Amino acid sequence: MLPGDISNIEGNSGDGHGNKGSTNLGVTASVGADWIGQPAPIEVMKKLKASDVGEMYRARYWNRVRSDDTQSGTDVFLFDWCVNAGPKRPSQAFQRIIGATPDGTIGPKTLQAAANFDALEVCEKLHTGRQKFYESLTQFDRYGRGWTRRNDEMLEQALSLLD
Repeated sequence: MLPGDISNIEGNSGDGHGNKGSTNLGVTASVGADWIGQPAPIEVMKKLKASDVGEMYRARYWNRVRSDDTQSGTDVFLFDWCVNAGPKRPSQAFQRIIGATPDGTIGPKTLQAAANFDALEVCEKLHTGRQKFYESLTQFDRYGRGWTRRNDEMLEQALSLLD
């Protein structure tokens, strides 16, 4: 299961239409409502299936961090952090690591700069940056163990995919 946007972690638990928030298949009510363009009360969220959310994950997260265009290992690490915190934060971290302008949008210049970096080094630095981000959150005492476990597991998975 994938967690929703960090806005849910920080307490934004509604769907933006006055309904109580919920999460299913890693999709928060607010993300679900935004994706389908209508309210996503708990009854709607309970009916979600993996086949319902695959395209949403591709469009909102995988494509936003250009995972098809990044090195193996780096692709899944960026994607997973994007699911958890939105695309801007992991994109900027990636750009800082490779010396690109950290504007939060991965484009041709970022991809060109990334080609000159070792994926192992990038993944390890993404892991460090993500951990620092988690530790800066006010709810780290409550959720930090799970966030840290997830970050560590993603590093392990990313490293297993390196070319």
